[in-house]
Amino acid sequence: MPLPRFSVIVPAYRVQAYLHSCLESVLGQSYADLELIAVDDGSPDRCGAIIEEFAARDPRVRAVHLDRNTGLGPARNAGMEQASGDYLIFLDGDDTLTPHALRAVAERLERTGDPDVLVYDYARLHLDGGIVRNRLAAELGEEGPAPFRLDDRPGLLNLLMVVWNKAYRRAFLEREDLRFPPGCYEDIPFTYPALLAAGSLATLDRVCLHYRQRRLGNILGTPGRQHFDVFAQYDRVFAFLDARPALAHWRGPLFQRMTDHCFTVLSRADRLPPGSHREFLRRARAQHLRRRVPGLRPATWRESARHLVIRSGSPRLWRLLRLTLVASRRTAHLARAAARAARAALLRLHYATQRLLPPRDLALFTAGGGTAAHGGDPGALETAFRVWAPRTRTAWAAPRALAGTVPPDTLHLTPGGLAWWTALARARYLVTDTGFGTPVRTRRGQILLRTADGLPLTRAGLDAARPDVPAVLADADSWDLCLSGDAHTTLVHERGYPGRYTILEFGRPRTDVYQRATPEDVRRARALLGVPHGRTAVLYAPARRPAPAPTLDVEELARRLGEHFVLLTTVPDPGTYPAGRVIDVCATAAPQTALCLAADVLVTDGSPLVADFAALDRPVVAWGPDRAALDAAGGLYPVEVPGPVAADRAALARLLATGACDGPAFAELRAAFRERHCPYDDGRVAERVVRRVVLGERSGLPAVTPPAARRPVPSAVPVVASAPGPAALPAARSTAGYGLAEQR
Repeated sequence: MPLPRFSVIVPAYRVQAYLHSCLESVLGQSYADLELIAVDDGSPDRCGAIIEEFAARDPRVRAVHLDRNTGLGPARNAGMEQASGDYLIFLDGDDTLTPHALRAVAERLERTGDPDVLVYDYARLHLDGGIVRNRLAAELGEEGPAPFRLDDRPGLLNLLMVVWNKAYRRAFLEREDLRFPPGCYEDIPFTYPALLAAGSLATLDRVCLHYRQRRLGNILGTPGRQHFDVFAQYDRVFAFLDARPALAHWRGPLFQRMTDHCFTVLSRADRLPPGSHREFLRRARAQHLRRRVPGLRPATWRESARHLVIRSGSPRLWRLLRLTLVASRRTAHLARAAARAARAALLRLHYATQRLLPPRDLALFTAGGGTAAHGGDPGALETAFRVWAPRTRTAWAAPRALAGTVPPDTLHLTPGGLAWWTALARARYLVTDTGFGTPVRTRRGQILLRTADGLPLTRAGLDAARPDVPAVLADADSWDLCLSGDAHTTLVHERGYPGRYTILEFGRPRTDVYQRATPEDVRRARALLGVPHGRTAVLYAPARRPAPAPTLDVEELARRLGEHFVLLTTVPDPGTYPAGRVIDVCATAAPQTALCLAADVLVTDGSPLVADFAALDRPVVAWGPDRAALDAAGGLYPVEVPGPVAADRAALARLLATGACDGPAFAELRAAFRERHCPYDDGRVAERVVRRVVLGERSGLPAVTPPAARRPVPSAVPVVASAPGPAALPAARSTAGYGLAEQR
């Protein structure tokens, strides 16, 4: 019987509330060539019973029961004695592996020639469900040669020195006779020697583990004498160095890490018991003097202060330094708060003063409340202003990081800056899709034009569940004009945002580019996003919502579809997407129009981008489970999505892989959808808006080209239906109406 690729070792003690999730995260991996060694470390709760339940149902689980509690180190050693896999992975009983983590680790090991140690990333899982990636993730970059030695990438020592963010080759551990010692901080004399002795190292820039931040039960967060074990653990590390003269050049960095670690233990309120700080300082001083490296100079004043405290062993100096640091932080915080308040007051005064001056022939544009790149309906209108109203200067408000997306002839303003407030007070035209991030009250001679963010499918404004009525009404009262794309959008605004503004049902300016674009524009958009040539690009764009979170696993979908597909996702990457198969478009500054041009098919639950894809005449697939959840939580408007509804993952993969989502029946649905929801999107929407609003033209505007006569740019890789129509696919309905209702 062949040996498994991985042995995952899980020690368990008083983690019954989390152990089930931990073990499920291992056995549910898409990479199944593993054994799971679960060690019941004499736990007094149900950990042992939970382990036996898993062992009874899955032959890959090996249960190990210790007759007494030995601690994390000896429990891991007991698991190592039973391990037979090529690589050992350690996982604490309250943490979890991320989906497909072992597959990513296996692929990286193969690409780097089976190194002795592979270091991967983790993210902290907080009590509120928030996931925060390791702030030193940049150290795990995969650029450059691999494998390598620690001398080539010494920055790896800056990472949290724990055992569970690495995969270890079992033969290497046996050769170096690396085992865990008893006591607290048992990771130190295992991980440092492993990195130092490894003949080959590699990194994986991917979050493979969620590190649970528990409120209670974490041994490092429990005050007690066990924290004095830190001295013995570092003694073991330096003994390892003493036995290997070739590693002597690492004494300085390890001495620095030891000093910082001792200072951290000393300073944390949840570590040492009351009355023990003097003794800890005395032992830390002795350790510092014994391990001191001549000529080593701390890099910063903070490091110098820590060395001074540890070297002196003086509790009085430590308390003085702690008070000084606390006072400096509080003083800096108060100074920053006072500066912010003073600046805000001055800017408000400046804004009020500027409003007394005559308006300028200036148009101020923004998207996403001043956080988005140049694009969308405001971006299309800004371009049209420069063409049809060249006497009106245009400005785009966006963060400095997005200044490169602003056209050269357009003034870039940073939201919140002095020039931004001046423009907000004196610009003749204010154009936005979601507001300016601050309440705006237009003045005489000023016009605020509000655009819609695509086709509204999820209920908005007063139609939304539990709306903030005063905020909605205040927002609507600031509008002078509201741009609508179709009759449905007009009704949504009249009912959801009641106000005295005027609705212009002219179409969606951002769709103009789809009628004018060329195949070369499509190629440029795909190159901007990194879409490989010849692959079918699937854009996954769920509706924006506070809850419930999207459930579609894009990495699993990419695996189901295979190497001929690439997924573009608007769900931010927490560091887990595989390179080349899933592209996080949030990490790019590409506008939404570029995403739509680059993609060949759209998967969504209720995104406004449905209208963009309808204007492009490209296939749309609705993800049924999330669509139903959206309808249950906040409600969907009764708009029929022009494509099939995938009821489960298998149906979704089949619709995409076979091309059945682009059959003749769905082409007819898209045509009907365009007639109903894209009546004006013929490539000249922005021109009509500018000529009406700025130039005052009410007659002689360009006639609208009927939807059937339009010729949008084709996709780079057309989705050809190689399977029967929707009637032959019982797992996927042909339309998505209100919720999941069938089209009549």
